[in-house]
Amino acid sequence: MRKIIALILIATIVSCKSKVVKKPEPVVVVAKERFEKVTSKEVDSKKQNRAYDLGKRLLQTCNTSVFKMFTSEEATEKVRANATVQKISMTCQKILLRNGKFIDLDLMDITFDNENDSYQFRYSILFEKKYFKRELYVTVNSQNKVSDIRSKEVYQKPN
Repeated sequence: MRKIIALILIATIVSCKSKVVKKPEPVVVVAKERFEKVTSKEVDSKKQNRAYDLGKRLLQTCNTSVFKMFTSEEATEKVRANATVQKISMTCQKILLRNGKFIDLDLMDITFDNENDSYQFRYSILFEKKYFKRELYVTVNSQNKVSDIRSKEVYQKPN
């Protein structure tokens, strides 16, 4: 009797064996990065010229003390409101003391923002004095207007 019960138990256990279910492979969604570096050949020349011209005009103000206001076709309302004569003259005083006269802009790289459909141009600002390095960032939106313009000092690593 014990042998029959043991055989029934073994047969029950073997027959109730669970099936192996294969897990579906996970679907990999490749998300597009928000910012991507682009070359100057990939960017419309109108956008490049707009960024360079307005950046140069703004920095040339430090040399000549004459600022020609941005028009509504050149810049957004936010940029036009922030580009006041008082703010520019204060910034120019600081720049002239530390860097000397403005010479030119040198394009370093261009970044495309997929979310805003805008291009950010990063320029190295060339000054008379080489002690402190500054960079200019100019953002041109999809309507070919400057939507952001800013400058910052870049700290160099000691050798």
